[in-house]
Amino acid sequence: KQWYQRRVAITAGEEMANTEDDSLYPIAVLIDELRNEDVQLRLNSINKLSTIALALGVERTRAELIPFLTDTIEDEDEVLWALAEQLGNFIPLIGGPEYASCLLPPLENLATVEETVVREKATESLRIIATEHSPADIENKFAPLVKRLSQGDWFTSRTSACGLYAACYANVSVALKTELRLMFKSLCTDDTPMVRRAAASKIGEFAKVVEMEHLKAEIIPLFIALANDEQFSQDSVRLLAVEAGITIAGLLNESDIETLLLPMFRSAASDKSWRVRFMIADKFIELQKAVGPTITKNHLVFHFTGLLKDVEAEVRASAANKIKDFCTNLPADIQEAVMMPNVLPAVKELVCDTNQHVKAALASVIMGLSPIMGKDNTIQHLLPLFLILLKDEHSDVRLNIISNLDSVNKVIGIHQLSQSLLPAIVELAEDPKWRVRLAIIEHMPLLAEQLGVEFFDEKLNSLCMSWLVDGVFAIRWAATSNLKKLVAIFGLEWAQNTVITKVLSMARDPNYLHRMTTLFAVNVLVDVCPPDVITKFMVPVISNLANDPVPNVRFNVAKTMAKIAPGIDATTIETQVKPCLTRLNEDDDSDVKWFAQEALIICH
Repeated sequence: KQWYQRRVAITAGEEMANTEDDSLYPIAVLIDELRNEDVQLRLNSINKLSTIALALGVERTRAELIPFLTDTIEDEDEVLWALAEQLGNFIPLIGGPEYASCLLPPLENLATVEETVVREKATESLRIIATEHSPADIENKFAPLVKRLSQGDWFTSRTSACGLYAACYANVSVALKTELRLMFKSLCTDDTPMVRRAAASKIGEFAKVVEMEHLKAEIIPLFIALANDEQFSQDSVRLLAVEAGITIAGLLNESDIETLLLPMFRSAASDKSWRVRFMIADKFIELQKAVGPTITKNHLVFHFTGLLKDVEAEVRASAANKIKDFCTNLPADIQEAVMMPNVLPAVKELVCDTNQHVKAALASVIMGLSPIMGKDNTIQHLLPLFLILLKDEHSDVRLNIISNLDSVNKVIGIHQLSQSLLPAIVELAEDPKWRVRLAIIEHMPLLAEQLGVEFFDEKLNSLCMSWLVDGVFAIRWAATSNLKKLVAIFGLEWAQNTVITKVLSMARDPNYLHRMTTLFAVNVLVDVCPPDVITKFMVPVISNLANDPVPNVRFNVAKTMAKIAPGIDATTIETQVKPCLTRLNEDDDSDVKWFAQEALIICH
């Protein structure tokens, strides 16, 4: 190692440092940093390896830099990870694909280290480099590397090998293919769970490149063994096999799927480990598409409803998230026949689930069932469920329902919607618990966007204005922010006709809290209103409030003037804003004077 360090440092670094071209001196520094005791300096140098390689040239990179890097494997994990990443992009810097094999030694060493992320990055770079190898180099140089890793004494090398078979299998001889399949079989039956887990995660991509006869005769039996891995109760192996099984199913016809793979999927759906059941629930839509409609109708519907009723909340939540997509992917002629007796009863149970996350997952997709079930079934079966979820104690459940009202509106119409769901929304908006009211306020812009301006003005506008005079400050504050969002949705004309006049009229309210709400509302509305509207309507009202008997109102006038000053013309500032602030600067209250002084600084 020291020999390589001296050779690179002296022949590359010092030589470049002594050259007449001072621009090469930084390269010498980078090379020197590769052997520095400071980890961060070594990491910085590794991240600039391409610069070093360009300066050295392709021949010296191959002859000096790569051997040096091969000997620097004993380093911190972050340095090794960066090195593995850099080497994957090094082929142009060593002279092109014909020299790609010279990158194999350092990456082979990196693929055997203890840290998982380093091995994974090294394997990823090896796969990139494999695409640049000629068939002869794959046969003579890359495949022997895979063999060495597969037969390594430590599990680390064998786990890395699992990810390399698919990269080289298609470009080797028939005899070597046979040998590779036998070695992969050995990895699938390895005594170490980590190796079997790696094999389970990669068997799907290996199956894609294996010939069909060998897929059925050799790979699928290996897959079935992994999917039923009971040795040491390794559910981690079985859950990885689920995704691989879906990949393999995409390579087979329906008859072969039913014969070879369906028993495994059934077993996974009822596995004793909840993590395996969660994985099958999470991947159920991919599985549905891979096996086709016939197998789905005859076999998967039963297992899907079983997952919706699983004893573990995580499994139920994952399956509930897939309800809409599962029903959408069913053939149109059997959708109703499958949903009504199978899916709908399970959905009705989930609506009353004891777990918040399950109900939130259901609420995010249940509205999407309306277009599938049609108007009559939606009104009869789904609307009562929507109402239950809309009144749920958890805000995320209610939000998920409100967020998807548009899909129901398209099916049953705004009239039916107003008769059924909106009364519940209004009821929540007037709930005695202020946190419930706050949740509805936060959802109101989304609701307004879906319902449209005409319907909103008729049914919900008065509700939004009533929040401005709520007895709880948090509600009043949220209501002012809500107005800003509504103006952004409905436009300035709507704001002038509907909102601004009502807000400014509150400046004459006998309750000083309501007068302060006017100022809070102006503070947010100026962000969405043009200067002429601010000057014509808002500035005069704010100026009048400068004479308010309550100090809190007066210093909020100063704060509001400071907010609107940058967005209005100089004439208005000189004739209206500054005189107002000057009066406030002479106020008896110290807080009023301080905020007035701050506002005057902004105006100047």
